[in-house]
Amino acid sequence: MFGNYLIGLREGLEASLIVCILIAYLVKTGRRDALRPVWTGILVAVLIAFGFGCALTYGSQEMTFQAQEALGGSLSIIAVGLVTWMVFWMRRTARHLRTELHGKLDAALRMGTFTLVVTAFLAVGREGLETALFVWASVQASSDGTHRPLIGVLLGLATAVVIGYLFYRGAVRINLAKFFTWTGGMLVVVAAGVLAYGVHDLQEADFIGGLNSLAFDIHTAVPVDSWYGSLLKGIFNFQPDPTVVQVVVWVLYLVPTLAVFFAPAGPSRSGGKKEEGAGTERTARA
Repeated sequence: MFGNYLIGLREGLEASLIVCILIAYLVKTGRRDALRPVWTGILVAVLIAFGFGCALTYGSQEMTFQAQEALGGSLSIIAVGLVTWMVFWMRRTARHLRTELHGKLDAALRMGTFTLVVTAFLAVGREGLETALFVWASVQASSDGTHRPLIGVLLGLATAVVIGYLFYRGAVRINLAKFFTWTGGMLVVVAAGVLAYGVHDLQEADFIGGLNSLAFDIHTAVPVDSWYGSLLKGIFNFQPDPTVVQVVVWVLYLVPTLAVFFAPAGPSRSGGKKEEGAGTERTARA
């Protein structure tokens, strides 16, 4: 449940910050007349993301078992690729996000109402579709027959909305650079589990071999129905009997990705940190 809560919080907060920046800029520049088209674009983006998630959930139920496993495995791998790109992109560009969105809004205001709707839709829609896909893949990977994974996601999204509103009202100040760095690192760990789960799906669909070659089996030591087994599964998508291929893929993804993600920025990182801090403060004030 915690892993899915983290996904909802991390992904939802990105979308919330984008919405806050867009709305705050229009209010501060006296363009309240543009709020309705912007909210329209945001609403359309949310509805499409929700519809995409529903299509993934209910559409796959009509497939054969092999087709379901092939689809689930393929989409899980795509989701991991998207979320990996996203966490690196956000870490690199978070301090410039407000300036970038302001520039797009200025251009849209000059071009008319329809352009405003499209700008808001694109700004939020990308986050929404990425979130829907990764949430679906993670819920499938950590599903334990209960609604806890989905509840975790919804609680994370609700928390993100509250934090976003508090940002807008100026009631919360946190270091967004550090927040996105550490939650991004934890999200990479969650993504590694989703990737391993996706590989297992492809093995069950006979797209990848080695289904019966287990790396280890510790069912007796870590029962999946125990509290600690559930905790490991919920956070890391832990599996007590992974295949050799799953373990190899998990290690080959997790170790280098975390190493690159937490690597120092380079020789000019001291100046970059100061600049990042200033940008972070500006983003929080937005």
